[in-house]
Amino acid sequence: MPFFTLEHALTEHALSENTDAENAVKYKTEIALAKSHLQSGRFDDAISVAKTILKDVPHYSEALYIRAVSERYAQRYQAAQRTLHQLKSLNPEYGRAMQEEGHIYTALGQTDEALRAYQHATQLNPGLEASWKAQAEILRVKGHAIEAANAQGHYERMVSLPKELHAVTNLMHEGKLVKAERLCKHYMQGDKTNVEGMRLLADIASRFGANDEADFLYETALELEPGNVAVRLDYIAFLRKVQKFEQSVEHARHLNKKHPNNAVLESALAVQSQQVGDYDTAFEMFERVLQKIPNDPITLTSRGHTLKTYGRQEEAITSYRRAFEAKPDHGDAYFSLANLKTYRFTETEITAMEAALKAPNLSLQNRAYFSFALGKAYEDAKDFAKAFAHYDEGNRCKRVQSRYDADKMTDEMQRQMDVCTPELFERLSESGHTASDPIFILGLPRAGSTLLEQILASHSQVDGTLELPNILALANRLKRMARGRDTKDYPTILRDLPQEKYEEFGKAFIDDTQIHRQGAPFFIDKMPNNFRHIGLIHLILPNAKIIDARRHPMACCFSGFKQLFAEGQEFTYGLTQVGQYYRDYVNLMDHWDAVLPGKVLRVQYEEVVADTEGQVRRMLDYLGLSFEEACVEFHKTERSVRTASSEQVRQPIYQSGLEQWRHFEDHLDPLKEALGSVLERYPV
Repeated sequence: MPFFTLEHALTEHALSENTDAENAVKYKTEIALAKSHLQSGRFDDAISVAKTILKDVPHYSEALYIRAVSERYAQRYQAAQRTLHQLKSLNPEYGRAMQEEGHIYTALGQTDEALRAYQHATQLNPGLEASWKAQAEILRVKGHAIEAANAQGHYERMVSLPKELHAVTNLMHEGKLVKAERLCKHYMQGDKTNVEGMRLLADIASRFGANDEADFLYETALELEPGNVAVRLDYIAFLRKVQKFEQSVEHARHLNKKHPNNAVLESALAVQSQQVGDYDTAFEMFERVLQKIPNDPITLTSRGHTLKTYGRQEEAITSYRRAFEAKPDHGDAYFSLANLKTYRFTETEITAMEAALKAPNLSLQNRAYFSFALGKAYEDAKDFAKAFAHYDEGNRCKRVQSRYDADKMTDEMQRQMDVCTPELFERLSESGHTASDPIFILGLPRAGSTLLEQILASHSQVDGTLELPNILALANRLKRMARGRDTKDYPTILRDLPQEKYEEFGKAFIDDTQIHRQGAPFFIDKMPNNFRHIGLIHLILPNAKIIDARRHPMACCFSGFKQLFAEGQEFTYGLTQVGQYYRDYVNLMDHWDAVLPGKVLRVQYEEVVADTEGQVRRMLDYLGLSFEEACVEFHKTERSVRTASSEQVRQPIYQSGLEQWRHFEDHLDPLKEALGSVLERYPV
């Protein structure tokens, strides 16, 4: 039997999340008493107190956890497992529950199961020192010296932390970022140069989107301790996130020079090298890691991603297959095959995925990977009912992990319309940086933006880049700036900024994105979510060109629903949410058309499919560029493509994908209802 039912998890996890803070206050005395009994070895008394609390509030995670621990100490292992089953169904991302499960398996002598549980625990919460220590011990006995040393290093770092910073680590990985930030800053008041505190604050700042603050904290920490490997690795991950790839690869090279033949650091260099197009180094580093850790599934999967990006699809497929052959529950490898879009699973692979999905301790992330991959497999097999069931399950897994609020997003877009008025743009008509280099392709994901980018990047005068984070980062920076002003929020702050700030921001955008360019006069930023910030883009870069990639609402929304995104795009993990987001997007684009007439060129996917050359000429005319045949033969252009459509844009345009959503129409009433009148007015 699976360890939780997703419908149950969705409702109960939300209930648990909302009530645990309240229960912590209400049952403070009882919890303290249960802990006291547990610590003094009175396990039956601890269980009794926990049961009393749970009669009142059966969804209280802390009481369930104490009960499970007490049952384990009392050697009632089956009872403890039943309690953990309930706890994990309420809170699938509760790392301490997985750690406790590891302890039970250890007591039962089931070493392999214990190792998997401890590894899962540290994936959910890297602050669990007991899980790192247990992993190190098990891996040493198994003869896996490199992995054991890595786990031991994590353990030693955790136990060296002050108790306040250890608490911060746990709070962060339980999603309590505001509490974590408050506690960390309070601790740092008495120890202003604590490098671990700076590292944690930088991580929190990054999660909040405060990239400038995070960057400063990481740099300061490394100035204080240049040899701190953990800080430098975190900084590398941050630099990659904000797409400062040249800097990230330099730090990775520095670590490899200082610590040669370290598999973890070689892997980091491989990943960063791929980001700057140094595929020779990437492949060399991957091979070095695989010599030390043969058939390591994570390395094989990362190597597959690099091969895919480089256009070596058959080799990528082989690498992904080797990964799940080495570790059958490694869902990322199966999903990576599905994400090629052109791959077709064998019957054997489908059977293996179905079996993996039934495993009692499959992580929520792996459950999502397998569900989305099986959705693709059954869609290819034209079993659309099974396909939808798996897509739906994968989306439910993601919603358990998500804090996305569709109504808050609606309010955010409405604020853009309230603030970005004709009067604002008239008053600031002379603002901004005059560069005309950027071409923004925006809209919703899965609307054809990668296709439009590939077409335009095939022109001799245009560089294709990436989904650049710069505009979103600037919006987040303005949000934080607004908190210290009377305006209180972004975009309201746009009314009050000094005019010279807009030129400063525009110039910074041009300077900061230079690293992604290859010398052409124009370059593309295809971050789809930039549509929410067209007002800001116009104010800082009034001569930039903007193309709105639009696709039929049912096709676009369902394509997003069946795509597991690497990060972000949380609005896609539900038919109602994605429909509401599309409707809000159309309303906001209507606003931009009204207040900035002629600013945005709308390109509809279906029209590109029907008349590729005509739409290519239309886009080039808008951009002021001469026609080039390469834009029509875009599939022959050799360049790295990192989005979900990477393999599709290496082929000529095809029409088969236009109506795929109709196979699932019986299941899509919630989407139609959420779209409302927007559904009737396409094309615009």
